[in-house]
Amino acid sequence: MVAATNGALIGSMTSDREGILADWEAAVRGSQRTGRSSPDLQSELSSLYDAILSGVGSGGDIRSEGMGEVRALLNEMSFARARQGYTPTETASAVFALKEPVRGRLPDTQMAEFVEFSTLIDQLGLFTFETFAAARESVIMSQTEQLLELSTPVVKLWDGVLAVPLVGTLDSARTQVVMETLLQTLVDTGSAHAIIDITGVAAVDTQVAQHLLKTVVAARLMGAECIISGIRPQIAQTVVALGIEFGDIPTKATLADALRHVLRQAGFDIVRRNGERS
Repeated sequence: MVAATNGALIGSMTSDREGILADWEAAVRGSQRTGRSSPDLQSELSSLYDAILSGVGSGGDIRSEGMGEVRALLNEMSFARARQGYTPTETASAVFALKEPVRGRLPDTQMAEFVEFSTLIDQLGLFTFETFAAARESVIMSQTEQLLELSTPVVKLWDGVLAVPLVGTLDSARTQVVMETLLQTLVDTGSAHAIIDITGVAAVDTQVAQHLLKTVVAARLMGAECIISGIRPQIAQTVVALGIEFGDIPTKATLADALRHVLRQAGFDIVRRNGERS
């Protein structure tokens, strides 16, 4: 616990507020890579400085109620910088950089008070580092979820016909997103047919096949018929070699073949302009 700092240090920090803030801002900008400084840095540091000054006056313990505003501002700063691509070191260093401007303005008679203040700044820097780590993890998880959603679009091909074009690797997490997105879209659109196109899937193994089967079963429980398209020759050979059985699930070589099959199931005939059926 950091002991309460008496009024001498607070008085020095209050009387030379503008000078300390200017030196602090310069130190923070100098410690960060070119082009990474926030345009609102001056306002950010000013608010944090006043909150720290108020917190020091209320006892100087980082866990105290008087430091609540400081913790809130550091939390906000950490999340903002995590989203902007700053490093943990850059973020924590912005707090540590306050030490030198304050130290340079204190007489030797106030060194004991500065040691206590320095201990507090160290604790705030560590708090910022921990908060930044949590913020960055949250940002990464959010971006991962967004990428999963973007990589598993459900598109409407025809009235009552949906398609899920899959590209890349299909794992458990992504399959869960596919299933949830497809089922929700089936409910929202009232579609009776869904085409899962795996033309862009790099490889199909037993695990991928099981994921596809689970998605088809879930869709069937919603009353929709599923078709798997995009079965290329290499994938067909792999499926046969692995002994994977798709049962009564219709499979087609291309998305066009699957759409043609669905339209015929729905009672439509595809006719060329010259009158010949396709």
